[in-house]
Amino acid sequence: MAQNIIDRFRLDGRTALVTGGAQGIGEAYCFALGEAGAKVAVVDINLPKAEETAHRLEAKGITAIAVKTDVTSPDDVDLMVKTVINKWGELTIGVNNAGMGAWRDALTQDFSEWRKILALNLDSVFLCARREAQEMLKKGYGKIINTASMSAHISNTPQNQCAYNASKAGVLHLTRSLAAEWAPKNICVNSISPGYTQTELVGKLLETPEGKTMLPKWMEKTPMGRMAQVEDLQGAVVYLASSVSDFMTGADLVIDGGYCCW
Repeated sequence: MAQNIIDRFRLDGRTALVTGGAQGIGEAYCFALGEAGAKVAVVDINLPKAEETAHRLEAKGITAIAVKTDVTSPDDVDLMVKTVINKWGELTIGVNNAGMGAWRDALTQDFSEWRKILALNLDSVFLCARREAQEMLKKGYGKIINTASMSAHISNTPQNQCAYNASKAGVLHLTRSLAAEWAPKNICVNSISPGYTQTELVGKLLETPEGKTMLPKWMEKTPMGRMAQVEDLQGAVVYLASSVSDFMTGADLVIDGGYCCW
């Protein structure tokens, strides 16, 4: 008899890493995966914050470790995966979530900032996904979940952010490309595209004079009339990490309150 549908969402016995896991959306993913039963490596360049998140996971009975990693460095990414393997013996779930953004006009954006955004938002996803897949291939199974954005589908307004938009569009097509390449190996690669989400970093931006003008305009274009809370994204990451989605690859889940409908 087939396993109960609710049980198929469970992640017991699985191991996960989440980049950018110390705060915001990444932190929410860590808790979602851990509460569903997975062991969780909280990966972040900010080790103290990663350790704080790992301790809070452990306080809920979740097995967790903190791993300091610069995800734009191939050597660091290699060490990140080796740390998980040495600790738990395998890697089942890789959530590549680390990223950054900036509101800049294209004509005045410094090229070094462009490269920094592309390196963190896109290069790191390639580096992490490739290294994660190398381990998953040994077991013949794995789930890779990349954080894209609704900005991969639309050009945001009123803020200008061409580097961010381009990087997230790259994540979307990289996801599809890797999904097609690794599907015969039983590795699923999917992405989640959040809309405007209430995180600590976004909150700070919205407190600026420029930011205060943004929120009403964003909400005018959002049919549900509110920003996402990080909890609104947790179900998607558990679904994509679990056996329920074993026949799903190369897909993107847009969670934007309807923004892209208009």
